[in-house]
Amino acid sequence: MRSRKSQDTASIYEVFSDMALLMLAAFIFLLAMILLVSKMQGSGESELSKAEIARLESALAKSNARNIELLEEMNTLAGSDSSAQMEKVLTAAGFSGKGRKDFELMVQGLRALPGKDLHLMIDATGSMHGVTSFLIPVLRVIAIRSGKHLSAVSWYADMKTDTFTGTMGAMFDQLMQEAPFIGGKETVGHAFDTVTKSSPIPGAYLLIGDEAPTDTVHYHAISAPVFTLPLGSSDTSTRVSFEKIAEISGGRMLELKFR
Repeated sequence: MRSRKSQDTASIYEVFSDMALLMLAAFIFLLAMILLVSKMQGSGESELSKAEIARLESALAKSNARNIELLEEMNTLAGSDSSAQMEKVLTAAGFSGKGRKDFELMVQGLRALPGKDLHLMIDATGSMHGVTSFLIPVLRVIAIRSGKHLSAVSWYADMKTDTFTGTMGAMFDQLMQEAPFIGGKETVGHAFDTVTKSSPIPGAYLLIGDEAPTDTVHYHAISAPVFTLPLGSSDTSTRVSFEKIAEISGGRMLELKFR
């Protein structure tokens, strides 16, 4: 059985592994193309010029160089301390003082919950567009430190929602690529109604957004504790609504300040 530390480290550089596999696939494809074209030219069946083969060979060399770079980056991460890597993420996101203490309290609370799964619910309206670039690494840290299995990631906006499952890296990639991050209606109620019917019940939900729900939330129909992370901390209505969702569901509201 793998140790907890090795699991944490694997989670941190999982994205590099995904990239390396894609680059390796591109390398194999280009190599196969060159071999095929060369064989066809030898039999007189190809009309491709030597210049075209040279272009493919150049692309192959660049792909191979990038593979080597990715492997070096992965080896660096594999040899480093996973806790140190997570500390760098939290520092870069601006967690310090009371914000850092609140973060650790939330992680402790998540760890103490029964069950092993965590389902993220993320606001994908236009106001969240600018925060996603540094929010994703922080979410990775939350999932790792909580000791919970990240079972699903859902987005919500304008009476629409979608849920992704799979590896942590794949789910966050899909979120960045497919979530709209446009629109202005934070339909939290519709999102919970949908995921409650279509997804397995997790140990806890983590709701993240910067605006109060614009629709009706059926609090008592939510089947697991909801930990809420209101990013619009200066907005009283957001704080009040997120605190209510957390309190009624048996979770806790976390207040963080990003710089």
